[in-house]
Amino acid sequence: MKSLHKKALSAAAVALLSGVAMQSVYAADEPAAEAPEPSPVTANVTVVNDYRYRGLSQSNFKPAIQGGFDYAHESGFYIGNWNSSISWISDAYGQNGSIGGNGSAGKTVSAPIEMDFYAGFKKELIGEGFASDIGFLQYYYPTSGLPNGATNPNTSEVYVAQNFTFGPLTGFAKFSYAVTQIFGTANSSGSYYPDLTLNYDTGVWGLSLNGHIGYQYIAGNLNNGSTSYAGMAIANGTSNSTLYSYTDWKLGVTKDFGGGLSGAISYVGTNAATYGGGYAYSNPQGKNLGRSTGLISLTKAF
Repeated sequence: MKSLHKKALSAAAVALLSGVAMQSVYAADEPAAEAPEPSPVTANVTVVNDYRYRGLSQSNFKPAIQGGFDYAHESGFYIGNWNSSISWISDAYGQNGSIGGNGSAGKTVSAPIEMDFYAGFKKELIGEGFASDIGFLQYYYPTSGLPNGATNPNTSEVYVAQNFTFGPLTGFAKFSYAVTQIFGTANSSGSYYPDLTLNYDTGVWGLSLNGHIGYQYIAGNLNNGSTSYAGMAIANGTSNSTLYSYTDWKLGVTKDFGGGLSGAISYVGTNAATYGGGYAYSNPQGKNLGRSTGLISLTKAF
């Protein structure tokens, strides 16, 4: 699940290459060649040992491949797409899955990829280095075999963000609001996610320190006997916010290797709840999808 923060939820910054104007060695009086204009289209590809989104594993603690592209107009308008391999939907409904297993679903559920589509407007309205951002994000999961009555995992969010720069310290504060039910959780429209991300350029060896904290609030109440994608049967009137809301965090370091290549190492975790002897967010083996762990990723920007 990706957003413009997150292009946060992946961990490396997009770098642009620019040409260097050189003067002719044979004609010193010739004008220097102009550096090419940066392209309005950028792209990125990432490999990571575990796809974590808002602190929760989307790939069952296994590696994921990710990538996308962005178009940014000088007016401030932007549009883009980002994708990642996932397993959480098929895990939940598969054999021995957290939502009744394959027998309950009646067929194997396939949902191998997450596709994010977003558009918005980003401009330095306050001052240089302080870009304001407003946009819309659609999470789309091409899914087959989803049983009747299951909550569709596709999710729509609107967001506002304020970016800031204070010398070597950069970051953003962001607020995301779900206008649909969120990630397959029943009766959860109106859920929201405020978060803060900080990056500090050390000026040494291309290293930047990264920090992040966010709070995922899950709105609404589950009906008697219903389940969310986390697979927990809840008594009538139990609040989604009681069970599924949680805080996530990240501490890490990013290394810029140059040429659009960067790597990141981080430590992430959540305080996602336990319930009835299990976890609010668990995989088919009963492990906590929000447990603390180390992440390593490599990103190439074009």
